Amino acid sequence: VYLCPWSQANCSIINFDKQGRLSCDRYFYINDVNTQVEFKSHQWFGATVRSHGNSILACAPRYYWRTEHDTPFSDVTGTCYLSVDSLKTFVEFAPCRTERHGPAGQGYCQGGFSADFTKVREIFVGVSPGQLISATTEEIVKAYYPSYFLLSVAGQIQTRQMGSYFGYAVAATDINNDGLDDLVVGAPMFMRRGSNGRLEELGKVYVYLQRGPLLLEPSRSHLLGQQAFGRFGTSLAPLGDLNQDGFNDMAIGCPYGGDDQHGLVLIYNGHDGGLMDTPTQTLSGQWASSSFPDSFGFALRGNKDLDQNGYPDLIVGAFGADKAVVYRARPIVSASASLTVQPTMFNQEEKTCELFTGNETIAVSCISFCLLANGKHLPSHLGFVVEVQLDSVKQNQKESIRRTLFLDSQQPSLLKTLSLANGQRSCHDAKIYLRAEEEFRDKLSPIYISLNFSLDPHASVDQHGLRPVLNYQTEQRIEQKAQIQLDCGEDNICVPDLKLAVYGTEVYLGDENSLSLTFNARNEGEGGAYEAELYVVLPPEADYSGIARNLTCSYEAENQTRYLVCDLGNPMKSATSLWAGLRFTVPRLKYTYKTVEFELQIRSKNANNSESEVVLYELQVAAMADVILQGVSLPDKVIFPPPNWSVSQSLREEQDIGPELQQVYELVNNGPSVVSQSTLEVRCPLRAYGHPLLYPVEVLTEGPLSCSSKHTFNALKLKVRTHTHTHTHTHTHTHSLVAMVRSLPSVYSWLISFPVVQVVTAVLWNKPDSLFYVPVWIIILAILAGLLLLSLLIYLLYKMGFFKRSDPYGTTMEKAQLKPQASSEA
Repeated sequence: VYLCPWSQANCSIINFDKQGRLSCDRYFYINDVNTQVEFKSHQWFGATVRSHGNSILACAPRYYWRTEHDTPFSDVTGTCYLSVDSLKTFVEFAPCRTERHGPAGQGYCQGGFSADFTKVREIFVGVSPGQLISATTEEIVKAYYPSYFLLSVAGQIQTRQMGSYFGYAVAATDINNDGLDDLVVGAPMFMRRGSNGRLEELGKVYVYLQRGPLLLEPSRSHLLGQQAFGRFGTSLAPLGDLNQDGFNDMAIGCPYGGDDQHGLVLIYNGHDGGLMDTPTQTLSGQWASSSFPDSFGFALRGNKDLDQNGYPDLIVGAFGADKAVVYRARPIVSASASLTVQPTMFNQEEKTCELFTGNETIAVSCISFCLLANGKHLPSHLGFVVEVQLDSVKQNQKESIRRTLFLDSQQPSLLKTLSLANGQRSCHDAKIYLRAEEEFRDKLSPIYISLNFSLDPHASVDQHGLRPVLNYQTEQRIEQKAQIQLDCGEDNICVPDLKLAVYGTEVYLGDENSLSLTFNARNEGEGGAYEAELYVVLPPEADYSGIARNLTCSYEAENQTRYLVCDLGNPMKSATSLWAGLRFTVPRLKYTYKTVEFELQIRSKNANNSESEVVLYELQVAAMADVILQGVSLPDKVIFPPPNWSVSQSLREEQDIGPELQQVYELVNNGPSVVSQSTLEVRCPLRAYGHPLLYPVEVLTEGPLSCSSKHTFNALKLKVRTHTHTHTHTHTHTHSLVAMVRSLPSVYSWLISFPVVQVVTAVLWNKPDSLFYVPVWIIILAILAGLLLLSLLIYLLYKMGFFKRSDPYGTTMEKAQLKPQASSEA
């Protein structure tokens, strides 16, 4: 243990144990055998040092003691030395050294791992693995005899709580400012069962408030470490009153804490109930070690004003780095601010702002802010940075900043640097303006006007080379709330009544043209609906294609939901009735769908009645087809029998039957829907008057058709010519054929008429005389009819004067009298 004055690095060794040389470990006769009973090498003397007035205590927690000659091991009992007269005389205090070894005695006691004094000069000594032993300095001095190893201190008391290294560190200080020292005990290996059921070593610090002489009462503020294996509570140091609030504060070491396990020191402030639950400051190590952690915070000392600036300082030891660092406490500034907005209801039409310097009517409101600062041991003047934000971040939206107000500088914020004397109050004011209505959208939400202040980081240091800091309890941000005047009555609260009606037509399968939804949006309430929007959730099979009427919409997607947001007005005033339409396409409509569902709702930002009821509008899925059936006969007329044709007794080829006749049918669907499971049925007369009339040869098709017939095609197996047309190929003396389309029932409502077509073939009969007999009566009847017709014709000519017409050249005489010239001309 060294004694070092603060003013210079000239340290001297304090000889607490004048007989404690390595060669002078004490021996004792056990069973007539001279036996070494104590071992002081590597005993860590000086691991714990505490002082109180003229009393100084130094301990060696790894001091060994042996009580039997043939015992192969010794007990780590630990020991301490005490001086009560300013280092003139020393007495030994070894509470764990007994004549019994092992578990029967104190065993691995390690007395002196921690120690501290109280105001009544009582000593608390911590022993491992978790126990406290207490005695007064008077009792320890009175019981000490240099020639006795085993000393019994009258009045010594000890706890029965074992485990978790309770008592590894102890500290006594008046935390609650009641004039009595309180006790703080560290248990760095305290374990708690975690959420997974496993034990976690977190460490714990217990606080005991002294309500009377040695009457210790557990405080509610027991502090738990936040990092496993950080050894929270390994060291404790009373700091004195750091923030000058009347309560002593405490530093707690966590030598393996932090992200890199290099160690942390946490500062806790005191109050009338003990220590605060959360630290107000965290110190971390600044060194790195390649072999093992720095153990920053393994040892702590505080409550000493090293630089004489009126505030106690702290020394932190780093066991792994063989270093210590001094933290100088900076002066504490207690500051408070105020912010006033007048008036708090902004009206664009009424601009009444009255400043302290005079009356003006050009701004919608005025703001005024004041700042007061004071504290102990402060510089003559303090520098502050003050920022006033006219549009704070809205409470219900992340990173959404409203730009509704501005200053004379046309900026939405004010940044000012102030210089205040200790105890001085400084006030300032400014005019604020409301932007034009079309420049911002949100008119309902409160406008938060905030003030933030902090100490100027560029201010000059004080005479001790330090810059002051704000008290951790200082409210550095204050807010005031204002509103925009709405057309909603005296209470400025708008209550809309939003109604929505939707109309649409059927959706046709296969139709990729746009469908339209027409909606009627109404506000039947007493106030306007602000930021009113139509919210439309699109079904998966539909795509938005545009608006049918004057409307502003935006298409958005979030996760798997696609939706439209259409502006209905800001505000959508009372008694508003708006008709508009939206267009969609349905390219992904499947034939399993019966309906297409849209979800629509009107939403506003009003606090009351902000939404309409959700409308789930279902459009029925229908099928619509335009089916056309066309037919033609090739050729359109048949002469039978054909020239040079005779009945063949042996039928080998198709022309042996008769002339060829083709009926061509074309079935066209002009859509848009697909007609499924349809049948084309063709009926033709195969016989007439008891005689064969038509011989079906084959059916030729194009497209996905499957044909069948009740009758056998080409039953005689005749040789068939190759054809390339799509037709029904027959040999026939046909009059006409009939074809029609039928369809099976469907789950949809079909808008379709199934046509019927009749294909007619004219037949001209060729009947030669050599082949057919004509009755005589028919011939006689035909001659008589001819004579009668001839007589009737002659009679008609006679009546018309046909037989009375003169010769155009006259009689012979008249011809003779013609002059030669005339005759020649004629």
